[in-house]
Amino acid sequence: MGRRRELRTAVLGPAPRRLLTSAEPPLRAVEGRIVDASPHLLVLRAPARAGGGEPVAYEFRMPMSGRTTVWHGGKADLSALVPGRDAVVRPTPDGLAAERVWVDILRVNGVIVSVARERASGAHNIEVDQGPHRPRAHVTIPKENFGFILVRHPRLEPGQLFDVIALRSERGPVAIKPGTAQAGPLAEVPSPASSTLLRGTATWFSGDGRGAAYPALDPYGDSGGCPDAPASCASLPLLSLGSSLRVRNDCGRRSAEVDVIECGCTAARFCDRCVVCGTSPRGRVVELTRASFVDLGGDLDVGCFNVTLVVG
Repeated sequence: MGRRRELRTAVLGPAPRRLLTSAEPPLRAVEGRIVDASPHLLVLRAPARAGGGEPVAYEFRMPMSGRTTVWHGGKADLSALVPGRDAVVRPTPDGLAAERVWVDILRVNGVIVSVARERASGAHNIEVDQGPHRPRAHVTIPKENFGFILVRHPRLEPGQLFDVIALRSERGPVAIKPGTAQAGPLAEVPSPASSTLLRGTATWFSGDGRGAAYPALDPYGDSGGCPDAPASCASLPLLSLGSSLRVRNDCGRRSAEVDVIECGCTAARFCDRCVVCGTSPRGRVVELTRASFVDLGGDLDVGCFNVTLVVG
């Protein structure tokens, strides 16, 4: 048992500590650029920072097995593990092998700015405002995926909300499927919550490392909030950058402590629910980076999980 623990630590680093006695400890996702791949081994190069702050590149070697699954715009085989591509890996519970690999997966969500259709290919090009903290995105919806996207986004026009799981390509993100259910307009803005125990939907954004974007940061002083940010659909207490959140995946029963690293003002606009395991209360209460989302047992291609959040 001691040898297995030493091998796991050598491959993935020390695991985050357990925080809720009713939850399983988090997994330890690995993300980086593919250096090499074979049916038995995946090698990733990931940037990290040494104690002095200097950037250092680390190589992670993840054993592969016949049970390892790959996503590259959908179910894929090992031919998708091309050197140079971006990958996020979820290890098996014992940390000794790769359980699932997502290749070149992205997420784009925000407010539609413009829509244009290509006559020759039938593809739609969508410009999306992702909020003040993220760059605008230009997403292509191929003709073969348009009907699927339209189910959740029946009004593809400026001013409407947009959220898709996408595949990285040379010309930009290519929409594969809706991120979650389409949000409706805000009929009523709730008052800020006084409770520190929150339930709702957790999603993810295309951020590196580990951390969370919170939809209700205080807009005053140095708290990190946006002065013109919309009120959150969910009733949330105001927090500041650097606040600590205890996040539990109610579907996978995994829990971890995550720091707030960004304002999630775009998530505040969405009033949808997650239905991965039952139906969550309405509203997105946290956005996680890809690694943090996978640490907690989330599937990036599914896009959300039902969550319990403890603030403070």
